[in-house]
Amino acid sequence: MHQDSLFAAPAASPDVHRLFFALLPDAATQARIAAAAAALHREHDAGGRLIGAHRYHLTLQFLGDASEFQPERAARAQAAAASLVLPAFDLRLDRAGSFRNKSVPWWLGSERAPEALDGLYQRLGVALAKEGVRVESGRALVPHVTIVRDAVRPLHPPIAIEAIDWRVDAFVLIHSQLGSRNAYDVLGQWPLSA
Repeated sequence: MHQDSLFAAPAASPDVHRLFFALLPDAATQARIAAAAAALHREHDAGGRLIGAHRYHLTLQFLGDASEFQPERAARAQAAAASLVLPAFDLRLDRAGSFRNKSVPWWLGSERAPEALDGLYQRLGVALAKEGVRVESGRALVPHVTIVRDAVRPLHPPIAIEAIDWRVDAFVLIHSQLGSRNAYDVLGQWPLSA
């Protein structure tokens, strides 16, 4: 009878492959978000860890997690995105707060999100459904950019911050591999008309 050693190396945890559509801030907006995040983290004794500026994004549609990358699903999602013709818009980040979940994430968001953002969310959801791509997003968009994970306390209620104006002129499909690589790969980018 064979018994595994108590000292054997644990099996490597499998990678998680995540697909989602998002808005990515340009370099100047990314820098303003990073400055606001650092100030909030310091002034409100957040603890936890600041998110790297290269990871800032606003999720539009979350397509879910899988144990391996699914190229056919990604291709159908790309076809859905390519079918959209929507206008560019301005987004103002003017609030900071946190969600009440296990990792106590702090975020920057908008007191009043533009209708064009909700329009993009809704139209993208419809286009994905037409292509047979299931989404795991909620019924309504809660626009936010996560800035801190594992905070020691919530930032509640939300507070006003100095406004960060962000010109949104494109959206992207991201493949995030969590595990051995911990990488974000942009699989496609679609412009919004001026």
